[in-house]
Amino acid sequence: MKRYRITSSGQVSIPVEVRRRWGTSVVTYDDLGDRLVVRPVPEDPIAAARGILRGRILPTEKLRELARRDEEHALRRRR
Repeated sequence: MKRYRITSSGQVSIPVEVRRRWGTSVVTYDDLGDRLVVRPVPEDPIAAARGILRGRILPTEKLRELARRDEEHALRRRR
C-alpha cells in the first residue's frame, strides 16, 4: 500500500500508471467512514455498457409465457 499526501486544497493525485490502466480520467468515490473507495468511470458509459446484457435478457416469447402464467396464478388466487 502506498501513501499519498493530501494537498491543502484537499486533492490527491492518482498515479499515471493507474489512470492508464483504468483508461479514464473520471472516477467516483464512496465514503465508507474509515476509508474512501475510488472507482473508475468510463469516459463513455453508453459505449462501455454496450452488449453487457447480451444473453441475460429472455426472449419476448418466454417473457409473454411467464406473464401469462403469473396472470393465471393471480386470477386463481382471487377466486
